[in-house]
Amino acid sequence: MDKEKKKEGKMDMESMMETYKKLATPGPVHKLLEKLTGSWVTRTKARMDPNKPPVESTGTCVQKMILGGRYLQQEYTGDMMGEKFNGINLIGYDNQTGKIVSIWIDNMSTGINYFEGTASADGKTLTQKSSLDDPVRGHLLWRSVTKFLDDNTLGYEMYITPEGGKEVKEMEMTVTRKEAAKAAPSKAA
Repeated sequence: MDKEKKKEGKMDMESMMETYKKLATPGPVHKLLEKLTGSWVTRTKARMDPNKPPVESTGTCVQKMILGGRYLQQEYTGDMMGEKFNGINLIGYDNQTGKIVSIWIDNMSTGINYFEGTASADGKTLTQKSSLDDPVRGHLLWRSVTKFLDDNTLGYEMYITPEGGKEVKEMEMTVTRKEAAKAAPSKAA
């Protein structure tokens, strides 16, 4: 967009619509997210207390592109600390800011977590950050890292930094495409 016209407020409607249309067109990062559509199986290790072993659980994740390929909707189900868990993540790439953006909601809160971050140069790692006020632990920084390990496997790690404290890994998850999980040899011998 011509910055001078924008500053002067003289941009015509046709030019404005052209700019909006360009920014609304899905691009390469949206295509990367589209590869994640399908049904997945999750294996999670969560550490609520760093002095105790992680709690392990399994679940599922259904992922689909929405709004014309602009956003990936991820719907997780499983359990957390013996309770039924459901969470939804909407993730996309903002063409205007050049950032990976997402929101997270789940049945264990009434808040919405907003994330922003970047993709690595090779497109195989997404790193996002969020700032939130935890009702028990106070203000926290939340950093999430998603790694595309192969076409059928994602690695996810969640790090928390309490205000004035050190960053700790609270959770790691392996997300495997359901068809690939069925085809994998059993580890039980």
